[in-house]
Amino acid sequence: MRIICLVAAAAFLVAAGGIAFADGPGDPAAVKSEDGKYLDKEGNPTFKIGADGTVDWYTYSGFRRYHSDCHVCHGPDGMGSSYAPALKDSLKTMSYGDFLATVASGRKNVNTAQENVMPAFGDNPNVACYMDDLYVYLRARANDAVARGRPAKHEDKSPAYTKAEDSCMGVKH
Repeated sequence: MRIICLVAAAAFLVAAGGIAFADGPGDPAAVKSEDGKYLDKEGNPTFKIGADGTVDWYTYSGFRRYHSDCHVCHGPDGMGSSYAPALKDSLKTMSYGDFLATVASGRKNVNTAQENVMPAFGDNPNVACYMDDLYVYLRARANDAVARGRPAKHEDKSPAYTKAEDSCMGVKH
């Protein structure tokens, strides 16, 4: 039930204009941090890569979640496959709101040559609870901020992240 509420709230905010979006992802530079989540000047989640290559927790978690649920169709490291597009390229022009809507509700592209269908993942907690992580990782890949493969170093998971994750996944303490 929490997942459905989360997805419905995200869709409402997107539709109502309650979240600031550019036509595309905009400038990915992190201008502030809230409990380990970095945000760009528009308030959208973004990545932060240290001079030594250390990635923020969301980028690292996004890598893990992507390779758990998304790479089967979209290929390793967001590079695409013969079955589904390269999300590394899609995130160069896709806004945060469009990303959330597509992951939550799915997408169907049909023409005379083919039919491509992305299923809806809004009711799958292994995806829905980590949409920001996935977005941040793919945004970092789209901007060539992280290379292919598992990031070698990452920031620690913040207590606020753990609390939000537990709540979304229905973990009771």
